[in-house]
Amino acid sequence: MLRPITVGLDGSAESRAAAEWAAREAGLRGLPLNILHVWEPVPEPMAEAPVLGQGTQQHWTERIPREAAEGVRMRHPGVEVLTDQVTGNPAEALAAAADAAELLVLGSRGFGGIGGFMTGSVSLSVIAHTARPVVLVRAGERAADEHRPDAAGGPSAATGFRPVVLGLDTGAPDRTLLEFAFDAAARRASSLRVVHGWTPPPTYLYGMSADIDPRGSLARHEAAVLTEVLRPWRQKFPDVPVIEASRYENAAPALVDASRDASLVVVGRRIRTRPLGAHIGHVTHAVLHHVTAPVAVVAHD
Repeated sequence: MLRPITVGLDGSAESRAAAEWAAREAGLRGLPLNILHVWEPVPEPMAEAPVLGQGTQQHWTERIPREAAEGVRMRHPGVEVLTDQVTGNPAEALAAAADAAELLVLGSRGFGGIGGFMTGSVSLSVIAHTARPVVLVRAGERAADEHRPDAAGGPSAATGFRPVVLGLDTGAPDRTLLEFAFDAAARRASSLRVVHGWTPPPTYLYGMSADIDPRGSLARHEAAVLTEVLRPWRQKFPDVPVIEASRYENAAPALVDASRDASLVVVGRRIRTRPLGAHIGHVTHAVLHHVTAPVAVVAHD
């Protein structure tokens, strides 16, 4: 049975943008789209109020996925659209849904006038507690934003996709992360820009002559390691043009800078077993706060 692309929908502008992105992704992958609405019942005292009662709330919440599905079916006729509604805690319900999905898509508000996502507690909790990929989409995200400008310099969804950008740690290159990024680029017929940010260890320059700058040789070494890590993936995906970017700077700013012209940014999250904390990593945190393109967080061992 095919795993669907599942999108969490609550009726907000950001979740509607997420639903549109998820529909486009389902079309690229040939998968069904599952629109999920989590109904969190109102507290008992509010449930007794005539306007905010359980029956009234349930009536309105049932309309959210149904009307969204009707619109998505009309705009994306080739995509099979399913709807689902569950009752409970949103973070727990979305994490459970993610486990049964190919990937989970969530909407996230952008900072006013500043790039990046307003990552709420629900999104962070879901990202931290599922082993499936989670994609965050900003309110206002349009198909044209993921494509290159047309010949006149205007936005267009009919041109080629902008590059997919992958943040990669060559010291621990994970197969799941690489597979996801190369597959995403292949489906978009776009290039893949692989970014590896590095800095010398604190003791690297200790005791060396001031006339010697070892960063040149270290840069060549880091670039060679990146090339070697990507070699089998270039062979597996020969039609994906790969741009290697090994940079002498911290990984987070290197990735944010490279992502300004991206259709999708892919970052990893190491699966941890500690019970407390979000555990999504400082680089992923930085990307979520400073990148405006959709961001896929891929969990890996």
